[in-house]
Amino acid sequence: MIEKTIAKKLKEGLRGKLLLPDDSQYDDARSIWNGMIDRRPAMIAQCLGVRDVVTCVKFAREQGLPPTIKGGGHNISGLAVSNGGLMIDMSKMRGVWVDTDKRIGKAQAGCILGDVDHETQIHGLAAVLGFVSQTGIAGLTLGGGFGYLTRQFGWTSDNLLSVQLVTAEGRVVQASESENSDLFWAMRGGGGNFGVATGFEYKLYPVGPEILAGAIAWRVDQTEKVLDLYRNLTADAPPELACVAVQRIAPPAPWLDEDVHGEPIVAIFICHTGKIEEGEKLIAPLRALGSPVGDIIQQRPYVSQQSLLDATQPKGRRYYWKSEYLPSLEPEMLNKTMKHASSIVSPFSAILLFPLGGALNEYPEDHSAVGNREAKWVINIAASWDDIEDDEKNIEWAREAWRDIHGFSTGGTYINFLTEEEGDDRIHAAYGKNYGRLVEVKTKWDPENMFRMNKNIEPN
Repeated sequence: MIEKTIAKKLKEGLRGKLLLPDDSQYDDARSIWNGMIDRRPAMIAQCLGVRDVVTCVKFAREQGLPPTIKGGGHNISGLAVSNGGLMIDMSKMRGVWVDTDKRIGKAQAGCILGDVDHETQIHGLAAVLGFVSQTGIAGLTLGGGFGYLTRQFGWTSDNLLSVQLVTAEGRVVQASESENSDLFWAMRGGGGNFGVATGFEYKLYPVGPEILAGAIAWRVDQTEKVLDLYRNLTADAPPELACVAVQRIAPPAPWLDEDVHGEPIVAIFICHTGKIEEGEKLIAPLRALGSPVGDIIQQRPYVSQQSLLDATQPKGRRYYWKSEYLPSLEPEMLNKTMKHASSIVSPFSAILLFPLGGALNEYPEDHSAVGNREAKWVINIAASWDDIEDDEKNIEWAREAWRDIHGFSTGGTYINFLTEEEGDDRIHAAYGKNYGRLVEVKTKWDPENMFRMNKNIEPN
């Protein structure tokens, strides 16, 4: 443990709090979304501004402490926290500013998605963010990021205009197309390998505030027909329509018929940001299929849709994921998802298909570090459960399903969905041909690999 006298030196340089293991707030501060992650940093610095971050980085360098960075703390691998290191906690830095004339949003790195949506939707504008409002913007953006608006506008990182960063030397720099462009390229997908991002500037788009969105669900015996229609519908859908397919056990949600609670179902989550009447025509075939056991697709606020999945991802539950990029939805692959959905061992687990095809495919592979521009879908085999005694059977369920489906992959995978034990081979799969250039940027900006408590890119 760090000597109290050394900790005092850091504390005196901070405007925010410095928490040590014997502080009453320490356990709450070190806890993150994935309950499987139980690590104890030597100290936690709750930064209130960029100066605090600079102080932390310089201190970590002097003391030889590997820093971790906490934004929303929502990463499946638990990258925000390590044993014996310094956690740079950004979660108190949650300011958002909107320039309506230029359609630009600026946000501090501790923001969650809901913070940004809350401010931008006042003006009928939205950033390209993710699906769960409690997700931190920093990790999402630096790893690429995708959500309901991705088919229209690309990765979250494609819509990033600039990043403010504290480097390994403790310098504050801006990265954009015109300033430190090599760093800007790498940070759009390369994660926290190059420094501590303290602020982001995003393009905003006219979206909402009212859209056609929600969810519709069927009994499990309709799954094959639903997925077949889903495959055909999404093949020709305009980019304004995003559909997420979910196979899981029905939760006791009030929008689902009571007699399916606890029973397997298939559901489609819909988000249409074009004209309401056009969206109604597009989804009409879904409503006409079989006998849905729940339908809450309606005109609703965009922020409502952005938080619709929140209840399925509570903080503190145990999570383990396996995921792949897909080039298409092959019938054989969909059959395998049905097979493994039928053997789910936890009522909270699910197999999800997220749409990507559209704007991101129009850029060249080396447009940014995130790469994988040929991907049209993400499949996420998401195991989720409460009790530590159930770890082995839930993890094995996810791994077995992944082994069966892996052959349909593009060969790439989404860096933000990699679990704790997935190492170099999977990191290389996430970056593909862009990996070599990432090593060059890492060598320039962090040659000693100070920022290594992550899905690491080692410098030369």
